[in-house]
Order: sequence, then structure tokens, then C-alpha cells
Amino acid sequence: MKAITLLGSTGSIGTQTLDIVTQYPDQFRIVGLAAGNNVEMLAAQIRQFRPSIAAIATEDKLPALQAAIQDLDPQPILLAGTAGVIEVARYGDAETVVTGIVGCAGLLPTIAAIEAGKDIALANKETLIAGGPVVLPLVEKHGVKLLPADSEHSAIFQCLQGVPKGGLRKILLTASGGAFRDWPVEKLPEVTVADALKHPNWSMGRKITVDSATLMNKGLEVIEAHFLFGLDYKDIEIVIHPQSIIHSLIELQDTSVLAQLGWPDMRLPLLYALSWPDRIYTDWERLDLVKAGSLTFREPDHHKYPCMQLAYAAGQTGGSMPAVLNAANEQAVALFLAEKIGFLDIPRCIESVCDRHQNNNCANPSLDDILAADQWARQEVLTATKNLATQSQMISLH
Repeated sequence: MKAITLLGSTGSIGTQTLDIVTQYPDQFRIVGLAAGNNVEMLAAQIRQFRPSIAAIATEDKLPALQAAIQDLDPQPILLAGTAGVIEVARYGDAETVVTGIVGCAGLLPTIAAIEAGKDIALANKETLIAGGPVVLPLVEKHGVKLLPADSEHSAIFQCLQGVPKGGLRKILLTASGGAFRDWPVEKLPEVTVADALKHPNWSMGRKITVDSATLMNKGLEVIEAHFLFGLDYKDIEIVIHPQSIIHSLIELQDTSVLAQLGWPDMRLPLLYALSWPDRIYTDWERLDLVKAGSLTFREPDHHKYPCMQLAYAAGQTGGSMPAVLNAANEQAVALFLAEKIGFLDIPRCIESVCDRHQNNNCANPSLDDILAADQWARQEVLTATKNLATQSQMISLH
């Protein structure tokens, strides 16, 4: 039985991971849980899975959590705040830590888990995007495994099993196209938050669903793929695949192309990350190619999705620039979700902040450099948007 700790337990990744644990109680057990601010759901998870330790990131919610499980015997260790989440990440005999925390908030807990010798089931792409220059040397130093748990990178990882060193030539990341794949560019200024959250294929959290609508999600995945699989950016391509049946592909040196297919279900990559190198039998719906029907592909529209090019540029610049890109995107998406800026302001904010960082980019950043760049970029977005003339139109930034 594999002991696992789950960070971000009340989010989409977290609840689907716990579905797997529920379905396979003889395969997995929960050591630790950490969540953001949902006391009621975290309390219910603690009752069901009986972790040894749990944390809630919002510190003033700790008394409510304590009260919600006060009748439990034995009581788990209960902690709060960022320090509490970090302690959960490094705690006890967990072999694998699933990192389902959204955004750069997952970086420090992931580093703590690596330093404690835990394998990482990586569902938090920002860990590598912002912290790749720091995280990868730590993974090597501590001899832990970094297993991708999102659909695209899991697909690539699965296709690479058995491929000899040097055999990989190109990565092809598939993208659904998000909520606006069939919208004309001219309609994008009219986008509402509700529109952006209507993903056609996947059930995901709000932030990542907006990232899918801008295709920044795919741009961030390009950077993550660079760190995970070691290919140059020119050898990582994006292709729009509206059906989301092929989760990504690899091209080998002899031009053979391998793909991983399945219904759009995040449990599959999560299960593979938890069970690798084994395969566990499931009773989930099997892929029926006749039912799936036609599989189609098209080139992404860079005019419609400027965030992709911003991500490629940040990745190729390297250093602290990907951390700035990621933080600016997180802050801009948060403002959009709060209806304080328009949809098209998201790439404008990001581009402006990245341009401002060019002269201060740190080529070989330390963890402190990355955290400082992250905080700087968030503040820059807030500064850039506080003088918006209207909700949907930014002033010119200089």
C-alpha cells in the first residue's frame, strides 16, 4: 500500500485523487491533507481518510476546522498557513506527494517534499515554470522521482516508456482550444467571466479554465515540457485538437509518432503518476474509437491566442522570466475573475510586465530570486491595472 500526501485536497485535482484512493483502498492510504480555505470539505475529508496531519492555508480558518473535527479520536495534527502546508508536505512516511495546489503557492511545499525525500506527482505546473532552475537540481540531489500528473505531460511520459536515450525528436502538445476555439477574434472583447469558464471538454478549476481559454495553459505547458523532458523550445509544438482524445504525442528520430489516447478524465494521469511503473486495472469507461468518431487537428491562431507566444518568448529568455510570466498571468487572471479587467487585458498585462523585466532578468536565479520576481510581477500587474479607464480597456502602459 502506497502512502501519499495530498496538497490542494479540496480542489479539482485533490478531489479526483481522493476518488482514486476511495476506489483503491488496498493500493493507497492518505498520510497528510492540505487545503486552501474550505473548512467543511477538508473536515469531511479528514473524517473519511483519517490522515495523521492536515493543514488549512487560511490561518483564521483553523479554529473552525478544529471545532469541525473535535469529536474525532485520534485527532490528527492540525496546522495552518503556508508554514503548516509546508510541514504537511514534508511530514511522515508518505512516499509520494500529489501537488494539486493552484499557482506558485505550490512551489515552497513541493521543494519541502523533495528535500524530505518524497516522490512528486506533479499536478502543479507552476512549480517547474517558475522554479525549474531550482527544483530540478534538488530532484537530482535528493534522488526523488518527478512524475507528471496532468494529462498532456503524463501522455508524453507514457509514450516515452521504452524509448532509448536520444530517441526523442519532437513533442506535440494537444490543446482543446478552450472556451473560445470557435469564436471569431472580433467577439473576444465581449467575453464575460461566465463565458470563459465554459470549457467544452474538461472539468477544472476556475484559474486553469481561464488559462485554457487564453491558451496560456498550453504556453505554460511548453515551458514545463522543456524542463521535464529536456527538449529545446523549437522542438515543442502546440496543435489544436478539439476532441481532447489524443492527450499529446511524441515524434521519434525516425519520424515515428506515438500518442496516448483516452476520454478526457484527469483520474487517468493521476492514477498513472501514483502507480508508476505499474498499471492498475480500472472499471472506468474504455475508449471506443467508433464512439469518439473523427479526430481533427488545426494550427493554433496566434492572433487569437497571444499568450502562447508570450510563453515561448519567456521560456526562451529563461532565468527569472518564466517566473515573472507565470506570476503576471496568475494576477491578471485573478483580476479578470474578479471582473476588474477584461479578457483581452490578460495578455496585455503579461506582455507589459515581461517587457519591464527584460533589463532585470536574472540568468541563474536562486529560490530567493524567483520568489522576489514572483512578488514583483504581481505588484506590477496591480499597479498597471489600478488606473483602468473602464473594466475592459487598459490605459497605455509605459
